[in-house]
Amino acid sequence: MAAAPSPQTSPRLEGALEGAAGRHDIVLHHYPSSPFAEKVRLVLGFKQLAWRSVTIPVMLPKPDVVALTGGYRRTPVMQIGADVYCDSALICRVLDRLAPEPPLWPPEAAGLADIVAQWSDAMLFWVAVPFTMQPAGAVHVVPDRSPEFLNAFRADRAAMTASLRRPPLADMRAQLFAYLERIERMLADGRAYVLGSAPSIADFALAHPIWFMRLAPPIAALLEPYRRLGGWVERILAFGHGAPGDLSSSEAIAIAAAAGAHAPTTVDAGEPFGPGAAVKVSALDYATDEVAGTLVGLTRDEVVIARDDPRAGRVHVHFPRVGFQVKAAPSEENQR
Repeated sequence: MAAAPSPQTSPRLEGALEGAAGRHDIVLHHYPSSPFAEKVRLVLGFKQLAWRSVTIPVMLPKPDVVALTGGYRRTPVMQIGADVYCDSALICRVLDRLAPEPPLWPPEAAGLADIVAQWSDAMLFWVAVPFTMQPAGAVHVVPDRSPEFLNAFRADRAAMTASLRRPPLADMRAQLFAYLERIERMLADGRAYVLGSAPSIADFALAHPIWFMRLAPPIAALLEPYRRLGGWVERILAFGHGAPGDLSSSEAIAIAAAAGAHAPTTVDAGEPFGPGAAVKVSALDYATDEVAGTLVGLTRDEVVIARDDPRAGRVHVHFPRVGFQVKAAPSEENQR
């Protein structure tokens, strides 16, 4: 098993942040049982980074999160000063840009790593997590087992995922076993990581649904026949979470309000909107709440909007292009 590296503040990260938008810490807004947050936490551990941890509610209302994001409700969200990054795929890419070593996209895994990661986030996740949340597993995962909380949690998730079609439990179980077998076969030649000798973003994207299954002992027992998968996920989890330090949500909002600068952005030629356009951004699959603002960045990989909040000040909210849509908005909406 690979030894977990010793967490430390990385000088290369400090330099990158200084050049981007002043000296600011990484702030992760998350909660302990969030699978996509675990993906990012493991990447922070892999890169041996120090970061600030803001624990957020597992369901709406999330007033402090909305103050930063403008309405985006998924978990996690990463904040660096007054720049707010949505979606774990983009967050991981930004972390890799700020702290390039060790890389999440090693040369041997270029291209393929993104394909595997996207498959895991879009397919494996939506089988492993709902399957784990059946009654036998949910009691081990949710932070509050009271009937009131469970009913509110189910209603929240039903509303968030109303646009998705999910198979019945029996079909979900069959799909899950098929997916686990695929990962087991990827590791059949004895490789340490799914795409070769070095970890890549594919490993972290595949690991977080497995990690979530392991939170519930009755569900975790189903993983026992997959011995290679078990050894591999232990290697990934051994990277740990880096060096987190607690921060309150009000302190995080104050950091954004006082930042006074943002990371550089660009709008590529040929994109359908220009700088200053009033736009709305939303996810395409679930939690499709629209975030309105003024366009300040648009490339093939990323869209960035500026918005003003009474508490957080002027915030730049970043989204990936893959899995999201950008459309025109009436100009009076862009500050809501």
